[in-house]
Amino acid sequence: MMAEPDARKVLFICVHNSGRSQMAEAFFNSLAPEGMSAISAGTQPSQELNPVAVEVMAELGIDISSQRPKLLTPEMIASADRVISMGCGVAESCPVGLTMAEDWLLDDPAGQPIEKVREIRDQIRCRVEALLGFRSGAMTPPSAGSRAERE
Repeated sequence: MMAEPDARKVLFICVHNSGRSQMAEAFFNSLAPEGMSAISAGTQPSQELNPVAVEVMAELGIDISSQRPKLLTPEMIASADRVISMGCGVAESCPVGLTMAEDWLLDDPAGQPIEKVREIRDQIRCRVEALLGFRSGAMTPPSAGSRAERE
């Protein structure tokens, strides 16, 4: 299956860009075929990533520890083919007049026990796989060759 044509460059946004949007970016970039990419940003970025989010991604072999929360800019929005909010009130706190393409309405992992953060991570993975056209729950993409397979 092919990914949706409007998803060549995806922008995942959240208020703090420290958990959900970072996980979504990492899943997308590790699974996406050549020519597709994702970035993430926040309307009020934190100083650092949620350490529990870093830990649960590492459990799947995806290292996001070197990522940093980024401030959402009008240029990021303009360059994205698709904008996805993680369900965190971004529209209310967005200074750039963002029109949301999609809102995934995910729970916030901040302050949650690791078991809950794993559930959120798995929901994000399933949604990213669906966005890319993979069968739900299949962490390995079709043999067309993802970045993860090429590296």
